[in-house]
Amino acid sequence: MLIKIYPENPNKDQVRRVTWLFEQGGIVIYPTDTIYAIGCDIRASRSIEKIARFKGMDPGNPDMSLIFSNFSQLSEYTIIRDNNIFRLLKRNLPGPFTFIVKANNQIPPMFRNKKKTVGIRIPDNSITHALVTDLGRPLITTSVHEHDVVEYITDPELIHEKYRDFADMVIDGGFGSNIPSTVVDCTGEEPEIIRQGLGILEL
Repeated sequence: MLIKIYPENPNKDQVRRVTWLFEQGGIVIYPTDTIYAIGCDIRASRSIEKIARFKGMDPGNPDMSLIFSNFSQLSEYTIIRDNNIFRLLKRNLPGPFTFIVKANNQIPPMFRNKKKTVGIRIPDNSITHALVTDLGRPLITTSVHEHDVVEYITDPELIHEKYRDFADMVIDGGFGSNIPSTVVDCTGEEPEIIRQGLGILEL
């Protein structure tokens, strides 16, 4: 199913239609401020495992991130006691970044790796923000990623054509980027950029 949502003013009824699907355990492909993403409700463990297998990840320890609507929601799932790190996040979010931070016990057990860390995102995208706000809890997310054909990760109609047998819904929110987020590890003594992507980190 392909649904059009305009980023300038996301229609509330369309947003509710998508979040209802999330609540039922549905898998949705949606726009972010970087690459289009595949995601589901944080509570949908079977869907998380399905996405992990589809992306060739270990379902018991999938390399996926969480998308939040705001810092208040983020604080429910993470442990950020360092004021410098908190200020770093405030300066750069919402934006095209994935920050690796300490996780607390609210995240699903499959994400509690030995380091107890998790990648977190607050994308600067009105559709994503509307979805997570309406759902009231984070989304599990991983990029739609194709090494060979750039169009598949930028054009929502082509994404739908390729993934309609896997995803329950694809949101057409306009053309996406083909550059991923910048990944910053905040669990060491100093923040470390481990992947330079679209975001330019403001220290």
